[in-house]
Amino acid sequence: MRRYDLDWLRVIVFLLLIFYHVGMFFVAPDWGWHIKNNITYEWVKYPMLFLNQWRLPILFVISGMGTSYALSKRTAIQFALERTKKLLLPLIFGMLVIVPPQVYLEKLSKGKITGSYLDFWPSQAFIGTYPEGNLSWHHLWFIPYLLLFSLVLIPAFIFLRNHPNHIILKKTAQICATKWGLYWFIIPLYLVESFIEPFFKETHALIGDWFVIINSCTLFFYGFLLISVKDAFWKTVQEHRANYLKCGIIGFSVLIFTITAFEDGYIRHFTEALIKVFSFWSWILTLFGYAAKYLNKPSKVLTYCNEAVYPFYILHQTITVIIGYFLMNLQWNSFYKFTIMCVGTFAFSWIIYEFLIRRWFLIRLFFGLHNKKNKATLYYQ
Repeated sequence: MRRYDLDWLRVIVFLLLIFYHVGMFFVAPDWGWHIKNNITYEWVKYPMLFLNQWRLPILFVISGMGTSYALSKRTAIQFALERTKKLLLPLIFGMLVIVPPQVYLEKLSKGKITGSYLDFWPSQAFIGTYPEGNLSWHHLWFIPYLLLFSLVLIPAFIFLRNHPNHIILKKTAQICATKWGLYWFIIPLYLVESFIEPFFKETHALIGDWFVIINSCTLFFYGFLLISVKDAFWKTVQEHRANYLKCGIIGFSVLIFTITAFEDGYIRHFTEALIKVFSFWSWILTLFGYAAKYLNKPSKVLTYCNEAVYPFYILHQTITVIIGYFLMNLQWNSFYKFTIMCVGTFAFSWIIYEFLIRRWFLIRLFFGLHNKKNKATLYYQ
């Protein structure tokens, strides 16, 4: 049975990505991004931290859940081929066409290159790897990671699919059946946060990005497990969503206090790691709980958005950077700039999707869409 709440969550989280990346334009310089406004703000990092703690983790969990649905209707080879087509082709297209304007405008704004975009692309756009060179997948980094997890974990997923009474699934069902049992899942996340994160900072370069790989792959695997135990997980998060919300509010409040009140050190690191995983896992459970209660129903709006969200994800940051480049040095109120960038990113993404991508067969393939318009996706990117 299709869960429409997962579709809604996926749409909502990717929509928030637009606001998050616009926020990166205004947040203090220690949060590095491709271009910055002429005035930045320290306080912006706090709402950014709130979103950042659970935004990507829940996407990997949802993707793992979608993989369970996909494998229930496909062989391993069919799944691998379809997932490769759906992810690899948009990634290559994105690196060749969508991302280069971001690299160009960043380096142009910093005085590292001169000349027009036609001077840059294609003659210079693919020389070396970013940041020293120009070839990059930038915001599309989520795609190769998801492709890697999808392919590497196929044997484990097929094994669990063929052994529904395996002890792993039985234990998962047991801990999902109690209000606090779901917090057992934070133990591996805490160990990764405590002992791997200090040695492997996030790079999104795939090669050597061990913390992000292990942490995200764990969440992806969790998604497969949680959806495999069927009603146990959904019943628990829906019934106890208010408790998880309280835990999330407390956890994030304590996290901010810890970050601002204590100096770096071993004690702070191990304490902060525990609070961090407790906080973002609580918010993930909260979102699943409220979505299960209020969003698990189909609608024409959802059908449209569910197809549009992947092209929006691929397009949006390039549009944001282009708009930001022309606004960055203007002496305008930052609220006006923020509004223009949010509305402009959404509007131009929608125009390109609605009047170009959605209607043309060949272009649809480059954005990971099914050949038939308006056919709902069978699993989640």
